[in-house]
Amino acid sequence: MIFFYFFSTFILSFFVTAMVRAIMRAYRIVDSPKGEKRKIHKKKIPLGGGLAIFLSFFFVTSIAYVFGIVGERISLRTFLIIFLAGLVLMVGGILDDAKNLRARQQIVFPFLAAGIVACGGIGPAEISNPFGGTVPLVFGTSAVLVFLWLFGMMFTTKFLDGLDGLVSGIVSIGAIMIFFLSRQEQWFQPEVAVLALIFAGSCLGFLVWNWHPAKIFLGEGGSLFTGFLLGVLGIISGGKIMTTLLVVGIPFLDVIRVIIMRWIKKRPIYLGDDEHLHFKLLHSGMTQKQAVLLLYAISFTFGVTTLFLQSRQKMIAFAFLFLLMLLMAIWLQTDDKKKQLWQKNT
Repeated sequence: MIFFYFFSTFILSFFVTAMVRAIMRAYRIVDSPKGEKRKIHKKKIPLGGGLAIFLSFFFVTSIAYVFGIVGERISLRTFLIIFLAGLVLMVGGILDDAKNLRARQQIVFPFLAAGIVACGGIGPAEISNPFGGTVPLVFGTSAVLVFLWLFGMMFTTKFLDGLDGLVSGIVSIGAIMIFFLSRQEQWFQPEVAVLALIFAGSCLGFLVWNWHPAKIFLGEGGSLFTGFLLGVLGIISGGKIMTTLLVVGIPFLDVIRVIIMRWIKKRPIYLGDDEHLHFKLLHSGMTQKQAVLLLYAISFTFGVTTLFLQSRQKMIAFAFLFLLMLLMAIWLQTDDKKKQLWQKNT
């Protein structure tokens, strides 16, 4: 029965994406490559694809609540708070896709969304201690951690959204890992498993259209909403923050690295560039599909480890992931400089 929700969401998302694509094209809400060196598509592509994920997820989840599949452990109040925060992201995203808002205007919507969830009391009462036991959290501490966590997750997927299918695929992997973890006997959380599977279905239905060559992009709202909802699943599944981090670890750490690089070079941290690892993989000679599949493989490999590693072991795995990200960045940076030097001398 649980997989019925997955396949239903997948099919719904597939058809809703087609509808959203037609609407965005009709209203000329598209991403044009003109004037942007870092944009690698050659023609105008409709934006706003995240709306299909948003609508599919909440429609099917609402049905799950009506039939009592979800609602006992994850209250209707929690569901409505998540919906309201997601709606804020989608409204802000569509506005940005249509009007190309300034950076200081864009940030208002993820700020509000994270604040709605944090102030709504959705957060862990305690977190796992990697050295054993748990650490209790008071309400204020929990709210601050939830806000920072969701904000970080939203901007991880926002900055990651540079190659066709990259965000929707990695987020799907994260949701599927949370599903399997929530089905394990020691963590058994069937309602979280249902929500994770519905979310995976909505992302994969969209991915059919978003796979290279993409016919529609997530847009601002979609790139934020996918990270937001994956972050929320990490919270309501009992604070499985490290589980989620191991899946999105490479892009999460890469965002921190790029922000530091921009700060050192005295560039505005909110302006896009081609410093991210996924762009450097392209510069190294990989195709879009090869770069995306490599990052999928890394996310899947470290994601699978969450199914059998304990808290302290996950910390070690994350440290290894950090080392992997640094080595990749150094190697790609060196390779890029060699190519530039060769081109200059020829």
